[in-house]
Amino acid sequence: MARRAFGPGECRGGWSVERAVVATARAPAAIGPYSQGIRAGSFVFTSGQIALDPATGELVPGGIEEEAERALQNLEAVLEAAGCGLADVVKVTAFLRDLNDFGAFNGVYARFFPQKPARSCVQVVRLPRDAAVEVEAVALLGEGA
Repeated sequence: MARRAFGPGECRGGWSVERAVVATARAPAAIGPYSQGIRAGSFVFTSGQIALDPATGELVPGGIEEEAERALQNLEAVLEAAGCGLADVVKVTAFLRDLNDFGAFNGVYARFFPQKPARSCVQVVRLPRDAAVEVEAVALLGEGA
């Protein structure tokens, strides 16, 4: 049986999903061939955000708390550019360079996500720009967004 190739936004069931690139100057520009985020139907998928200062493109100084704060601010800016916010997030994935930073990261994270979305948090060998943390999210757009 021959497999059918599906075009951009086209799904197997014959229905299509509207897709749009999300971009904002309030978060760092992508440092590779990807978008800051994608709106797809009722969802927003963000690319991972590290602690780059959007004005300078440089990693913020400090430790895990400072990096987590900036990465989450960048994440929030991408979500807002897509028409939603942190309260609309249903799933977060966090990548830590050192899982010993888990408690400190959680302290910052809890201020941004009091609604406690689903989350995975893993240690990785290395992150872009040698960041200590990277955070990505999936959010559900509200009615009329």
